[in-house]
Amino acid sequence: MAIIDVVKWESNSHEIVHKFPSDNLRLGTQLVVHTGQIAFFVKGGQVLDSFESGTYTITTANIPLLGKLINLPFGGDTPFQAEVWFVNTLAILDTKWGTPAPIQLEDPKYEVIVPVRAFGQYGIKVSDPRLLIESLVGNMATFSISKIDSYFRGVLLSRFANLLSDKMVKDSISFLTINSHLNDLSDYIVQSLQPDFNKYGVGLENFYVVSVNVPEDDPSFIKLKEAKDLMAKIKIAGREVYQMDRSFDVLETAAGNEGTAGSFIGMGMGMNTGMGFAGQMSGLAGQHMNTQAAAPPPIPQAANYYIVVNGQQQGPYDANTIMSYIAQKKIQSDTLVWKNGMPNWAKISTLPEFASSFGAVPPPLPPQP
Repeated sequence: MAIIDVVKWESNSHEIVHKFPSDNLRLGTQLVVHTGQIAFFVKGGQVLDSFESGTYTITTANIPLLGKLINLPFGGDTPFQAEVWFVNTLAILDTKWGTPAPIQLEDPKYEVIVPVRAFGQYGIKVSDPRLLIESLVGNMATFSISKIDSYFRGVLLSRFANLLSDKMVKDSISFLTINSHLNDLSDYIVQSLQPDFNKYGVGLENFYVVSVNVPEDDPSFIKLKEAKDLMAKIKIAGREVYQMDRSFDVLETAAGNEGTAGSFIGMGMGMNTGMGFAGQMSGLAGQHMNTQAAAPPPIPQAANYYIVVNGQQQGPYDANTIMSYIAQKKIQSDTLVWKNGMPNWAKISTLPEFASSFGAVPPPLPPQP
């Protein structure tokens, strides 16, 4: 097998680890490590000397660990056998994920179990290349992003269900509004999953939840919406009004029962429900009466009075103004006054509301015929 003079790898976005196809090297071989790569010399399954981006001429000085293992002789063209592994350290951000089947989860707000589907994408970056080769790659000639996806898919999906449920319970989020919380959910999941990736030398750069959904025609989703509507009705109308409404429903159902037995059962239900309903109505009526008793009575509409002063009609005046004029002696006991409902003008002292202001006494009885 020919001696290799140049060792390099043109990486791509799908391959993470690549083993150079030949292990026939010599001192003086040129090693090219591109940006975003790390190269390792491997011998007998041991990961030895590492090289970051740059171009290197292999000498005994820059592979000391390998030299000790195989006891390299000195000499410019001395051949030796060793594997060269390249690791792609660039971030790969477009890995898709999704739930292959619905996950049965309970809505923490309305306590209804619904089938949930979710999908999104995540990004990774090799954080510890040596650990990755030793823990996952082994003796495979190549290691792609699909391998990472297959290794972590089970962990990701099982942890996702638990993390989604925990986050929703913690923040009291319903599946009806979950899509407005996707950013917070994504941040929470990426922080929680990070240790599961790190222990294999892989960093989780990001994790996005694009959608969490429940089929709208699923019976459980319909039940979930009904539970939300019911809670909204109770919140808006108040529990007492809601209970009253339910009492009407029970009475209507009982009244619709057919047959003698059904009539007696319906009668019993109606009586019991009616008694409870009467109690509710009594309580509500009492509250209403108490509320009305506590409120001040409406201000009565003041009568308008007209008076004759110096042969001239003046007014209208309210009762307070008339009392003020009497006190100021502007109005005398024989001042003529008229208000709505009186057939004719009369002396002001004859009106009951003002008579006491003049010390008046009742007029004499009319002469007997």
